[in-house]
Amino acid sequence: MNRRDAIRNVAILMGTALSASTLAALEGCKSRPATYTLQTPETKELLAEIAETIIPATSTPGAKAAGVQDFIVTMINDCYDEKAQQVFEGGLNKINEESKKKFDGKVFMDITPEQRTELLTAIDQERVDYNKRENKKKDDPVHYFQYMKELTLLGYFTSKPGATEALRYIAVPGRYEGCVPYKKGDRAWA
Repeated sequence: MNRRDAIRNVAILMGTALSASTLAALEGCKSRPATYTLQTPETKELLAEIAETIIPATSTPGAKAAGVQDFIVTMINDCYDEKAQQVFEGGLNKINEESKKKFDGKVFMDITPEQRTELLTAIDQERVDYNKRENKKKDDPVHYFQYMKELTLLGYFTSKPGATEALRYIAVPGRYEGCVPYKKGDRAWA
C-alpha cells in the first residue's frame, strides 16, 4: 500500500469525505521549490490560528500543537496546482476581509477566540451553500474553506497527537481482537 492509499483509507475510517480536488492533489504530489507565499511566518501563524479554531485544544492537543500549519503549507506547496494555490491564498485574504467587516476593522489574528469561531462558522456555512448551489458548473473552483477544513482534519488525524491522543491507538503489529465492546464516549480507532 502506498502513502496516497493509506491517507485515503484513514479519511474513510475517520468518516471524512475528501473532495475530488484533495484526492487529485494526493495523486499528483511532486516536490517543487518552497517559494510559495505561504512560507512566511505571518501566514503560518494565521494558518495555525485558523486550524486551532477548527480543532481547538481540549483534553487532547489541538491542531496548533500537532503542527497542522506546517502540514498545510507543505501540502499546498507540493501537491496542489497553481489554480488551487491561488484559491487557497485568496481565501486567507477573504478571511481577513470578512473579519474586518464583521469586527470593526480587526483582522483574524486580532479578534477573540469566540469571534474566530463565529466567523469561521459563518464561512463554513457559506462553503456549504456554495457547494449546494443549483448553478454549479464542472469547472468551478473549490471553495477556499473546503481546502482549509480538509487539510486541517487530514493533518491533525494523521499527526502523532491526533492519532495517539485524540483517537484510540494501538501500535501495529499487535494482537487482533475482532470483537471489542464499545462503551458510550469511547474514542474512534486510529
